[in-house]
Amino acid sequence: MDETDVEQVTLALLDAATDKDSEVQEQVRKSMLTLGKQQPDRVLAMCQDYLLKHPKLVVSHRVVILQTIELIVGCRIDAISCPRIKSIISLASDEMTRSKEVVPDWQQAASNILVAVGNKYINDIMEEILSKFQPGLLPHFFVVQTLANLSDSNVYGMVPFLNAILGTMLPMLSMAKHDNMKWVFSSALCHFSDGILEYLANLDKAPDPTVRKDTFSSEIFAAFDILFNNWLQSRESKLRLTVAEAVGSMCHLMASDKLEEQIPKLIPAILSLYKKNNEHYIISKSLCLVLDASVSMGSRVLETQLDGLLLALHQQVSTPVDYSNAPTVKNHNEVLRCFSLLANSFPDRMVMFVLQKLENSNERNRMGSLAVLRHLINSTTSTMESKKLLILASIRQPMADHSNKVKKRVVQVISAMAHHGYLELEGGELLVRFLVQHCALPDTYRRGQKPTDPEEVTNEALRTMCDNTLHLLTTTVGRLADVLWPKLLYFLTPSQFSNAASPLCKSLIVLGNKKKSSQEPSFNIDFAQEVNLPSPQLLLVRLLLNAAFPFSSRGHGAPSLSLLQTLSVNIHPKTEALWEKEIPPLLSTLEESTTESLDKKDWDEKLLKLLSNTLVTVDDDKWVCQLAAEATRYLPTYNAALEEKSFLYRCIGTTLQRSFNKELVKKQLQEMLLAARHSDAVEREGVAMSVGLCANSHLEGTLAKLEEFGKSDAFKKSPSIFNLLKERNDVEIEKVKSTLILCYGQVAFNAPPEKILTRIDQDILRCINKHFNTKDLTMKLSLIQSVGLIARAIRVCVKKQGYVFSRKQELITLMLDLIKAEPADSLRTPVRHLVMTSCANLMPLDPALSENESFDLLKVCVNSVFSLPPETHTPEKIKEEETLDPKQRQALYRDTLAALQELLKSVLAKDPTPDGLQSVFKHLESWLSSGQDHERERAVTVAAHMLAYYLDNLTVKNMVSFHNLGALLGRLSPRCSDPRPAVRTAAMDCIYSLLYIQLRYEGFCLDYKDDGVDSLLPLKDRLENPDHSILYKTCSDLTKVMSKRLPQDQLTTLVFMLFEGLADSQANCCRASSVILNTLLKNRGGGLHELVPEMMEVLHARLQSITEEQVRVAVGQTVLILASQHLQAVINTLVNQPLPFDSWTSEMWMALGADPIVANQIFEMVIEKLLIMAPYVDQRESMIRGGTRKVATCQPLAMTCGLKELLLNGNSQEAAVGTFPQLFSCLTVRLGASVGVSAPRDNNTKQTASVHVAGVAADALRILLARAQLDEVMKRLDEDNAWDAMKEQGSHTAGVTLLARAMAKHAGPRLPAIVESLCPSLNNIYECQRITVTAFFSELLNHHVVTELMLMDVLMNNMMERISDPCCTVRMLAVRGLGNIATGSPEKVNKYAKELLAAMSSGMEEKDDPGKLITHEAMSGLSKVLVYLDKKNVHLLVVYIFMKIKPFLESENDEIRCASIHLMGNLSKFGSGEAVFKDQIHNVLVSLLLHLVDPSPEVVKACKYSMRVCAPVVGSEQITAMFQNHLHDEKSLHYGEFINDLTKYLIEDFPGMLNFYHISVIQFFKSNWAEVRAGAAMFIGFLLGNLPEEHFSHLNTGTITKGLVMLLQDPAPVVRVKAAEAMGRFH
Repeated sequence: MDETDVEQVTLALLDAATDKDSEVQEQVRKSMLTLGKQQPDRVLAMCQDYLLKHPKLVVSHRVVILQTIELIVGCRIDAISCPRIKSIISLASDEMTRSKEVVPDWQQAASNILVAVGNKYINDIMEEILSKFQPGLLPHFFVVQTLANLSDSNVYGMVPFLNAILGTMLPMLSMAKHDNMKWVFSSALCHFSDGILEYLANLDKAPDPTVRKDTFSSEIFAAFDILFNNWLQSRESKLRLTVAEAVGSMCHLMASDKLEEQIPKLIPAILSLYKKNNEHYIISKSLCLVLDASVSMGSRVLETQLDGLLLALHQQVSTPVDYSNAPTVKNHNEVLRCFSLLANSFPDRMVMFVLQKLENSNERNRMGSLAVLRHLINSTTSTMESKKLLILASIRQPMADHSNKVKKRVVQVISAMAHHGYLELEGGELLVRFLVQHCALPDTYRRGQKPTDPEEVTNEALRTMCDNTLHLLTTTVGRLADVLWPKLLYFLTPSQFSNAASPLCKSLIVLGNKKKSSQEPSFNIDFAQEVNLPSPQLLLVRLLLNAAFPFSSRGHGAPSLSLLQTLSVNIHPKTEALWEKEIPPLLSTLEESTTESLDKKDWDEKLLKLLSNTLVTVDDDKWVCQLAAEATRYLPTYNAALEEKSFLYRCIGTTLQRSFNKELVKKQLQEMLLAARHSDAVEREGVAMSVGLCANSHLEGTLAKLEEFGKSDAFKKSPSIFNLLKERNDVEIEKVKSTLILCYGQVAFNAPPEKILTRIDQDILRCINKHFNTKDLTMKLSLIQSVGLIARAIRVCVKKQGYVFSRKQELITLMLDLIKAEPADSLRTPVRHLVMTSCANLMPLDPALSENESFDLLKVCVNSVFSLPPETHTPEKIKEEETLDPKQRQALYRDTLAALQELLKSVLAKDPTPDGLQSVFKHLESWLSSGQDHERERAVTVAAHMLAYYLDNLTVKNMVSFHNLGALLGRLSPRCSDPRPAVRTAAMDCIYSLLYIQLRYEGFCLDYKDDGVDSLLPLKDRLENPDHSILYKTCSDLTKVMSKRLPQDQLTTLVFMLFEGLADSQANCCRASSVILNTLLKNRGGGLHELVPEMMEVLHARLQSITEEQVRVAVGQTVLILASQHLQAVINTLVNQPLPFDSWTSEMWMALGADPIVANQIFEMVIEKLLIMAPYVDQRESMIRGGTRKVATCQPLAMTCGLKELLLNGNSQEAAVGTFPQLFSCLTVRLGASVGVSAPRDNNTKQTASVHVAGVAADALRILLARAQLDEVMKRLDEDNAWDAMKEQGSHTAGVTLLARAMAKHAGPRLPAIVESLCPSLNNIYECQRITVTAFFSELLNHHVVTELMLMDVLMNNMMERISDPCCTVRMLAVRGLGNIATGSPEKVNKYAKELLAAMSSGMEEKDDPGKLITHEAMSGLSKVLVYLDKKNVHLLVVYIFMKIKPFLESENDEIRCASIHLMGNLSKFGSGEAVFKDQIHNVLVSLLLHLVDPSPEVVKACKYSMRVCAPVVGSEQITAMFQNHLHDEKSLHYGEFINDLTKYLIEDFPGMLNFYHISVIQFFKSNWAEVRAGAAMFIGFLLGNLPEEHFSHLNTGTITKGLVMLLQDPAPVVRVKAAEAMGRFH
């Protein structure tokens, strides 16, 4: 290659080095480096010349060139000639020092060149640099900087020069006046010192092993003297830091005596820097080096500096570490290294200092001290051995710190201490206590909250850390086992450690199981000796209580039970076998449960049973008595956790039940009753249950104790023993009375049945009766509960013996007064549910209530419950009253409703007859159709329970008329479609029960199963589905069953009830009433024909007022009868309705589709009318603007609208399928005639009707397809958004094409009839209809199905006729259709070859072709046709066609470009073996290659295809293989690699055409597309890069160079990048 070309290119690259695009800049540098690597001398020479010729070049530009020189030198130093090296050294030196001012980027770049050269030519460099480093003259800043960097990059080359350099430098130091010079000298001294130290550390590799430290000592010290005494005091912080760093490095090179002299001044000086600088890492690093040097040489004066050192280091170590900021982390580590160095030399002083600092309560100081202590414990183990006890004693103070951050550090220190044997020492147990104490921390934040301070150590984080540490110590530090076992047991029982129960239990289980499995004697605990441990009884109580609330305190239930099993023999030797059997199933239950799913009541019973069985197994009354006593004493522990306390009371009751010591029982009862906190409801309940459980074994003693307690001072207004300054008030006494009342109720309930009846009146009721006049809510609740418990106790007893409870009515009246006193608008207390439960328990007892008493009871209870607001309603808060949380309120509602049902059942049980049922039902009746959802749900749910109960308990002795059946069915059946699912299913249950009750009254036996009634059960499942159609179908099926089972005398009542149901408060139930009514009339209303006119009149009026769609549809079913008799009149009326149709008209049309015969007649009528009526008229826009618009004619539009509504009726399917081809054709043509057509004006309002004319036709067609069950067609059309396309003018033909495609693929057999129906419309005067049909036929030809159905000739003839259609769009569609034959029926192509080629040729020459659409279709079609044409049919036309399409290759239209390239590929098979065709391919080869990066993906795809198929014609096996292997549509192409390889083969196989190729490529430098211009640059680049020397004569490199230089200034960065890359190949 001509040298001038390389120079031109290099020059262009040098000019472009500061391109505004960073990617271009980068590529320019790469290319310069590439050229430089290949021809280093020449490129370096050009760079030098460029710099010399442009002395005023901007600095940034100079820098890029200097950096390029550095890179070339760095990688090709061995290939550069010595003269060039010397000139580069000279240039760099000159560039570096030309400006006396410091210009960092420029001079640094020049300095870097010298450093790069210095790696090999150190002597030449030193010669140049030292010439500018003259004694007595202050050198340039970057001369010194270069020396510093050289000592880093070439240690072995530089150290031999350093002595001389230092000698020259020393006098210069005093000459340096400016900070930047002082900084660079300091930096250089630091680098020199580090270099010397590295050299001395690796003498075995060094060129001169005789070098010694003392070689440099005197010079270093002299420099040190200036730096330390003068410069370290500078005001400039950057300089101070660099000086400090240098001083640190220089210390190791100073003579020991000199260093010893300096230490007293040096250390304070460095320490003082901490205050003057924010960046402490360098200072700490320097200090560490000084200390290391001092310790290494055994300094004696260092000790004198300890106090100041330690204080400063402590201050540093106390600075918070930001782990995201590397320098602060490094500083912290350096400071800790300083402490380690000092600890090894001065252990006592160090430890005393740290421990004293621990006493300082400042958070930062303490954290720093703890960090040092942890570091020393871990890193200087032997030194710390004798200090262990001292450290243990001193750690106590920080343990008491309130800061979580300090505590976190303490935990880390404890962990370190544990691993080094501290915890076994005296005082170690305090560390364990600290860990456990912090395992019990409460949460800092509620769930979902987050700390605002990111540095904050939350309780949760600290607790997790302590959990993990305790687990770690338990599992990994073996020698701690005897420290932790059994001492950890101590922490289980005190309440302050409650939250630590889970980790404690887990650790104890690990320790216990390990000791147990290895049979260590220490597993067995001597509780007498271990006086600090809780007793076995207390451990049992605590762990059982934990288990009772298994998901509390971080899930302590399962670990507590597991620990109980581990401890079994330590609790009592007899428990082992029992617990091994009973505890694992309990653990399994917990594993399978969650807080929500665990049945708490059942779980408590299981645990109490475990306790009871344990006490039986232990069989030791003394042990049991101790358990009772300890448990009672333990009660105050749970004053803050009342649910747990309540369970503990039950445990005590269970224990007392198993005790034989009557005195102890009395004593414990006395203690419980006196010590109980009666003001709390949960505790009162707990005490009462405990007393009740005790009474099971000790009835007499318990009653005696209760009576004694009732007379005690606890009920007198005397000074309280808890507060002598305050009188016990009435409220307190009421609470104590409440406890007593509850105790009596529980005693009655739990006492043995054979003993209790005689005690109820004389002992129990006598004691509680006097309290009924109270206003205190607590006492009310206690009284109600006790009455209920007494009633349940009596019910159990009277099964075995008769009993008349004379006080029953009195108690019920008292109870009802309590309900009446409750607020009607809110449910805040359990009074209602407790009263009703108690009344339900009293109802079965004799004597029975009178009718009035029963009515009052039910009225009060039902109204009190049903009128409550919904449970989701939050009542307003009343003073001094707590608002219930949602869960509590939900439970209270649930319990209240359940209690009402039980009460109603107990009333029904007394009178199980139709009248008895009616007496209960009349209280529910008004609530069934309430406007409030929750009221209806309650009423129907209760009704369902009542009827089911009535049926289950019905015994028919005589034939009785179930006289209220019709009324009940009428009220309940519409509820089967209530909006509330719960109401629906409950209503179905009611009807099921009612019909079976009727069967029973008709005399059918109990086990008789009626198929009709039983068919209601599957219907019930359907009611779960909210789909209305399913609900009404269910109502209809339900009515069929009802109508079969309903006696004739009940029909009238039912029908009248259903008429009322049409006005129900719930729309759904109105619908259900209409469905049930219609079904009834169909099945049993045969005699009501004379009422039809009257009904039509009523229903006509109703249609305009009923808003519910389904009700209107149901009413519309009746209209169908009329229409079947007067079809023409009905149609005429409907067609003349104003557009758009109102809902009434639409429903009328829709109703007509219900009868297939009627629907068929309408279809035929409408098709006939639409064919002969004008679809639209042309109207002038306005008098002013002129122009016309298409306006739809009214009647055809109305018929289309009606057709759409009618087809919406699913029953029209049969008729629609029968006339499908005619309907489809009619609607398709109608749709074509509706696109772009406006709706007509309303004659009355003169406003344009709001109807989308094309939209109506499209909707009708869509519904027709659905009716014809062409689901696949519809699915495909929906996926392709074809409906929207068909409605709009711009996309109509595309939409129709999609319609035809879907029909051809999924509805082939229907096509012959459709084609036959559509053909006449091709000659229609309306252009829009011809376009629609031509588009449809054109796409049909794309599918083979037309050949199979023998439609080819018909369609072909139609298309050939349309080729000469006056409409341009029709002609384009016809050409497309002819091309589609190749896809749909390739075997027919040669049959029609002549016609096809003629049509396509004329298409490519079409003059009247705006947008070249016909041309595009002709090329695409010809492309497809060529694949199947025989050679004889095309042979003579190949070159002609090729010449025709060549101009289109560079068309700006993507589609035409794509089609022409594709067509070229398809022509290839006809030209193979012909030289003329091969020439044509080579003519366009460059164009194809460059369009592989075309911005259009479709063009790229076409290029790949054409090149693959043309490959064999090219005439190169290598290129053929390449095209066929790499140019696949699915494979991505690495264009650079591809072109690179291709140019190699072009050079190899077609050297004679290289001139043609490169000229062709250069033409594309001016392409419209940046991608193609970039591709052309790449092509040329690779061509040059791969071209052997001998072929360069084929190329006009001057033109190439000129072109690339031009591209390097292209506006598109991508082009400039590729041009620069290509220039890199000029070598």
